Amino acid sequence: MTFPFRRAPDSALPCRFLTLLAALLCLVTLGGCASALPGLNYPKTVSTALAHPEETPLGRQFADASAAHPGLSAFRLVPTGVDGFLLRAQMIARAQKTLDLEYFIFRSDETGKLLADAVLRAADRGVRVRLLVDDFDNTGHDAQVEALDAHPNIEVRLYNPLAYRGPIGFLRCLEILLHLPRLDYRMHNKLMVVDNAIAMIGGRNVGDDYFQIDPDGQLADYEVFAAGPIVPVLSRSFDEFWKTPSSIPVAALASGPIRPQALVAYRRELTLHRQQERADGTDYATRMRSGDPLTRILDGRLPLVWARATLWYDSPEKKQVETGKITGQLMPRVIFAAAASAHSEVLVISPFVVPGDEGMAMFDDLRRRAVTARLLTNSMETSADSDHAFSRYLPSRRPLLADGVQLYEIRAQPASIRGTGQSAQMSSYGNFGLHTKLYIFDREKLFIGSMNFDQRSFHINTEMGLMIESPELARQAAQLFEGLVQPANSYHLLLVPSSGVGGRGMPLPPRLVWRTLEYGQPTDYHFDPAHSPWQRLKVNLLSLLPLDSEM
Repeated sequence: MTFPFRRAPDSALPCRFLTLLAALLCLVTLGGCASALPGLNYPKTVSTALAHPEETPLGRQFADASAAHPGLSAFRLVPTGVDGFLLRAQMIARAQKTLDLEYFIFRSDETGKLLADAVLRAADRGVRVRLLVDDFDNTGHDAQVEALDAHPNIEVRLYNPLAYRGPIGFLRCLEILLHLPRLDYRMHNKLMVVDNAIAMIGGRNVGDDYFQIDPDGQLADYEVFAAGPIVPVLSRSFDEFWKTPSSIPVAALASGPIRPQALVAYRRELTLHRQQERADGTDYATRMRSGDPLTRILDGRLPLVWARATLWYDSPEKKQVETGKITGQLMPRVIFAAAASAHSEVLVISPFVVPGDEGMAMFDDLRRRAVTARLLTNSMETSADSDHAFSRYLPSRRPLLADGVQLYEIRAQPASIRGTGQSAQMSSYGNFGLHTKLYIFDREKLFIGSMNFDQRSFHINTEMGLMIESPELARQAAQLFEGLVQPANSYHLLLVPSSGVGGRGMPLPPRLVWRTLEYGQPTDYHFDPAHSPWQRLKVNLLSLLPLDSEM
């Protein structure tokens, strides 16, 4: 049995650590029997991706371009948070027939409301909208998705939902604890497809921190704009998740019929939000209407890279594949196979690192074959809201370094914005963290998607991503990696010999050192850079608990 921990901002389940400890005895006593999926028998409308995207302007444009690049698809790396937001909004504005959105988190904050408003405008034009959201972050906040579902052209489904829909966190946590075998499994995918012609896929959820406009926290993430033959493949994966039994219509979970008045009230809320945004002077709505950066992609001013690519994703019922009840795809095999075929270098960026036996075996193999392995992850100071996840990473640092891995941890306030995806204004707040999931092999191909290098992504969450065979894109991604690991932006972890001897005259084990650059001067830390001594103590105590499989 595994136990859920909140891993903000991109975790599995919303239970706080102290609540979990208090509930462990209850779990042992009551057992974790599987619960019935609420709304399982509710009738579902049958729908699939647009069959003829070439009948839309976007479809025609890329059908013509694809003819000149047989077997290849078009990509552009999107490392900047605001661009990720603007591209989504502008792609939605261009939709003519269909719009499919699949997200782990779709927040109702500033950017979330602006995108919801764009979705409504598309539906008003007659676009068929399908929105699939994991229920982790949505439970207790059904008003937004119910209002959207009230539109005749919009259908919303929630993946693996809770039965309790109220705002009381304790009751949600209690249901999770009592029905853990089912509710521990989450859909972590991030995908948007417009007219089955263009798409965005990567690691970003929908929310201000993911788009790096929130002073309280900016999360670096990478994703790709995609067009060409890969897009129908992405749509087929969406269709598979849309029709899986675990995806439940939001109408099946509502306390009563969803009335048109809910949509009227929500439109009024969105109108007030736009007015307030203009009054505040941010006015992202104006930037959305500018058409930039999408217009520059479509007219060729921002060039696309044509390359061969393969979509990989976990089966929607990953739990049953893991237990051998059904056959299907499992994501970690893709990364391990690509690493096994690497000849010179493997670069990894992952906000959460819990390699387990499989991950350590990968690095063991790279060391034996003299393949350089470099890994960038969050530091303790950038993990203040995910101490539980960071604590699972602590015990793996020495084994990783002993395996020859070049290990880096990002700083909360990088000295340079190179590779961070944030603006200079946002960087001044000093609340930076990683959310990127990126794997680069020999600077010849890259894997970009939703999968962390941890046990939750390996065995519990469903994940998806693209393996793109492009030296050009791989080099671009590697340059971003190099920007993030430069000495003023990260801590380089090293094992250095200890002086003196310990008990019975035995030499002391090597010491961990965090090497960085501060005010232009090389600086060594001999303990985890953290927000406070209390955080450091808490994380080290958490690391003693046997909870690796959940992280």
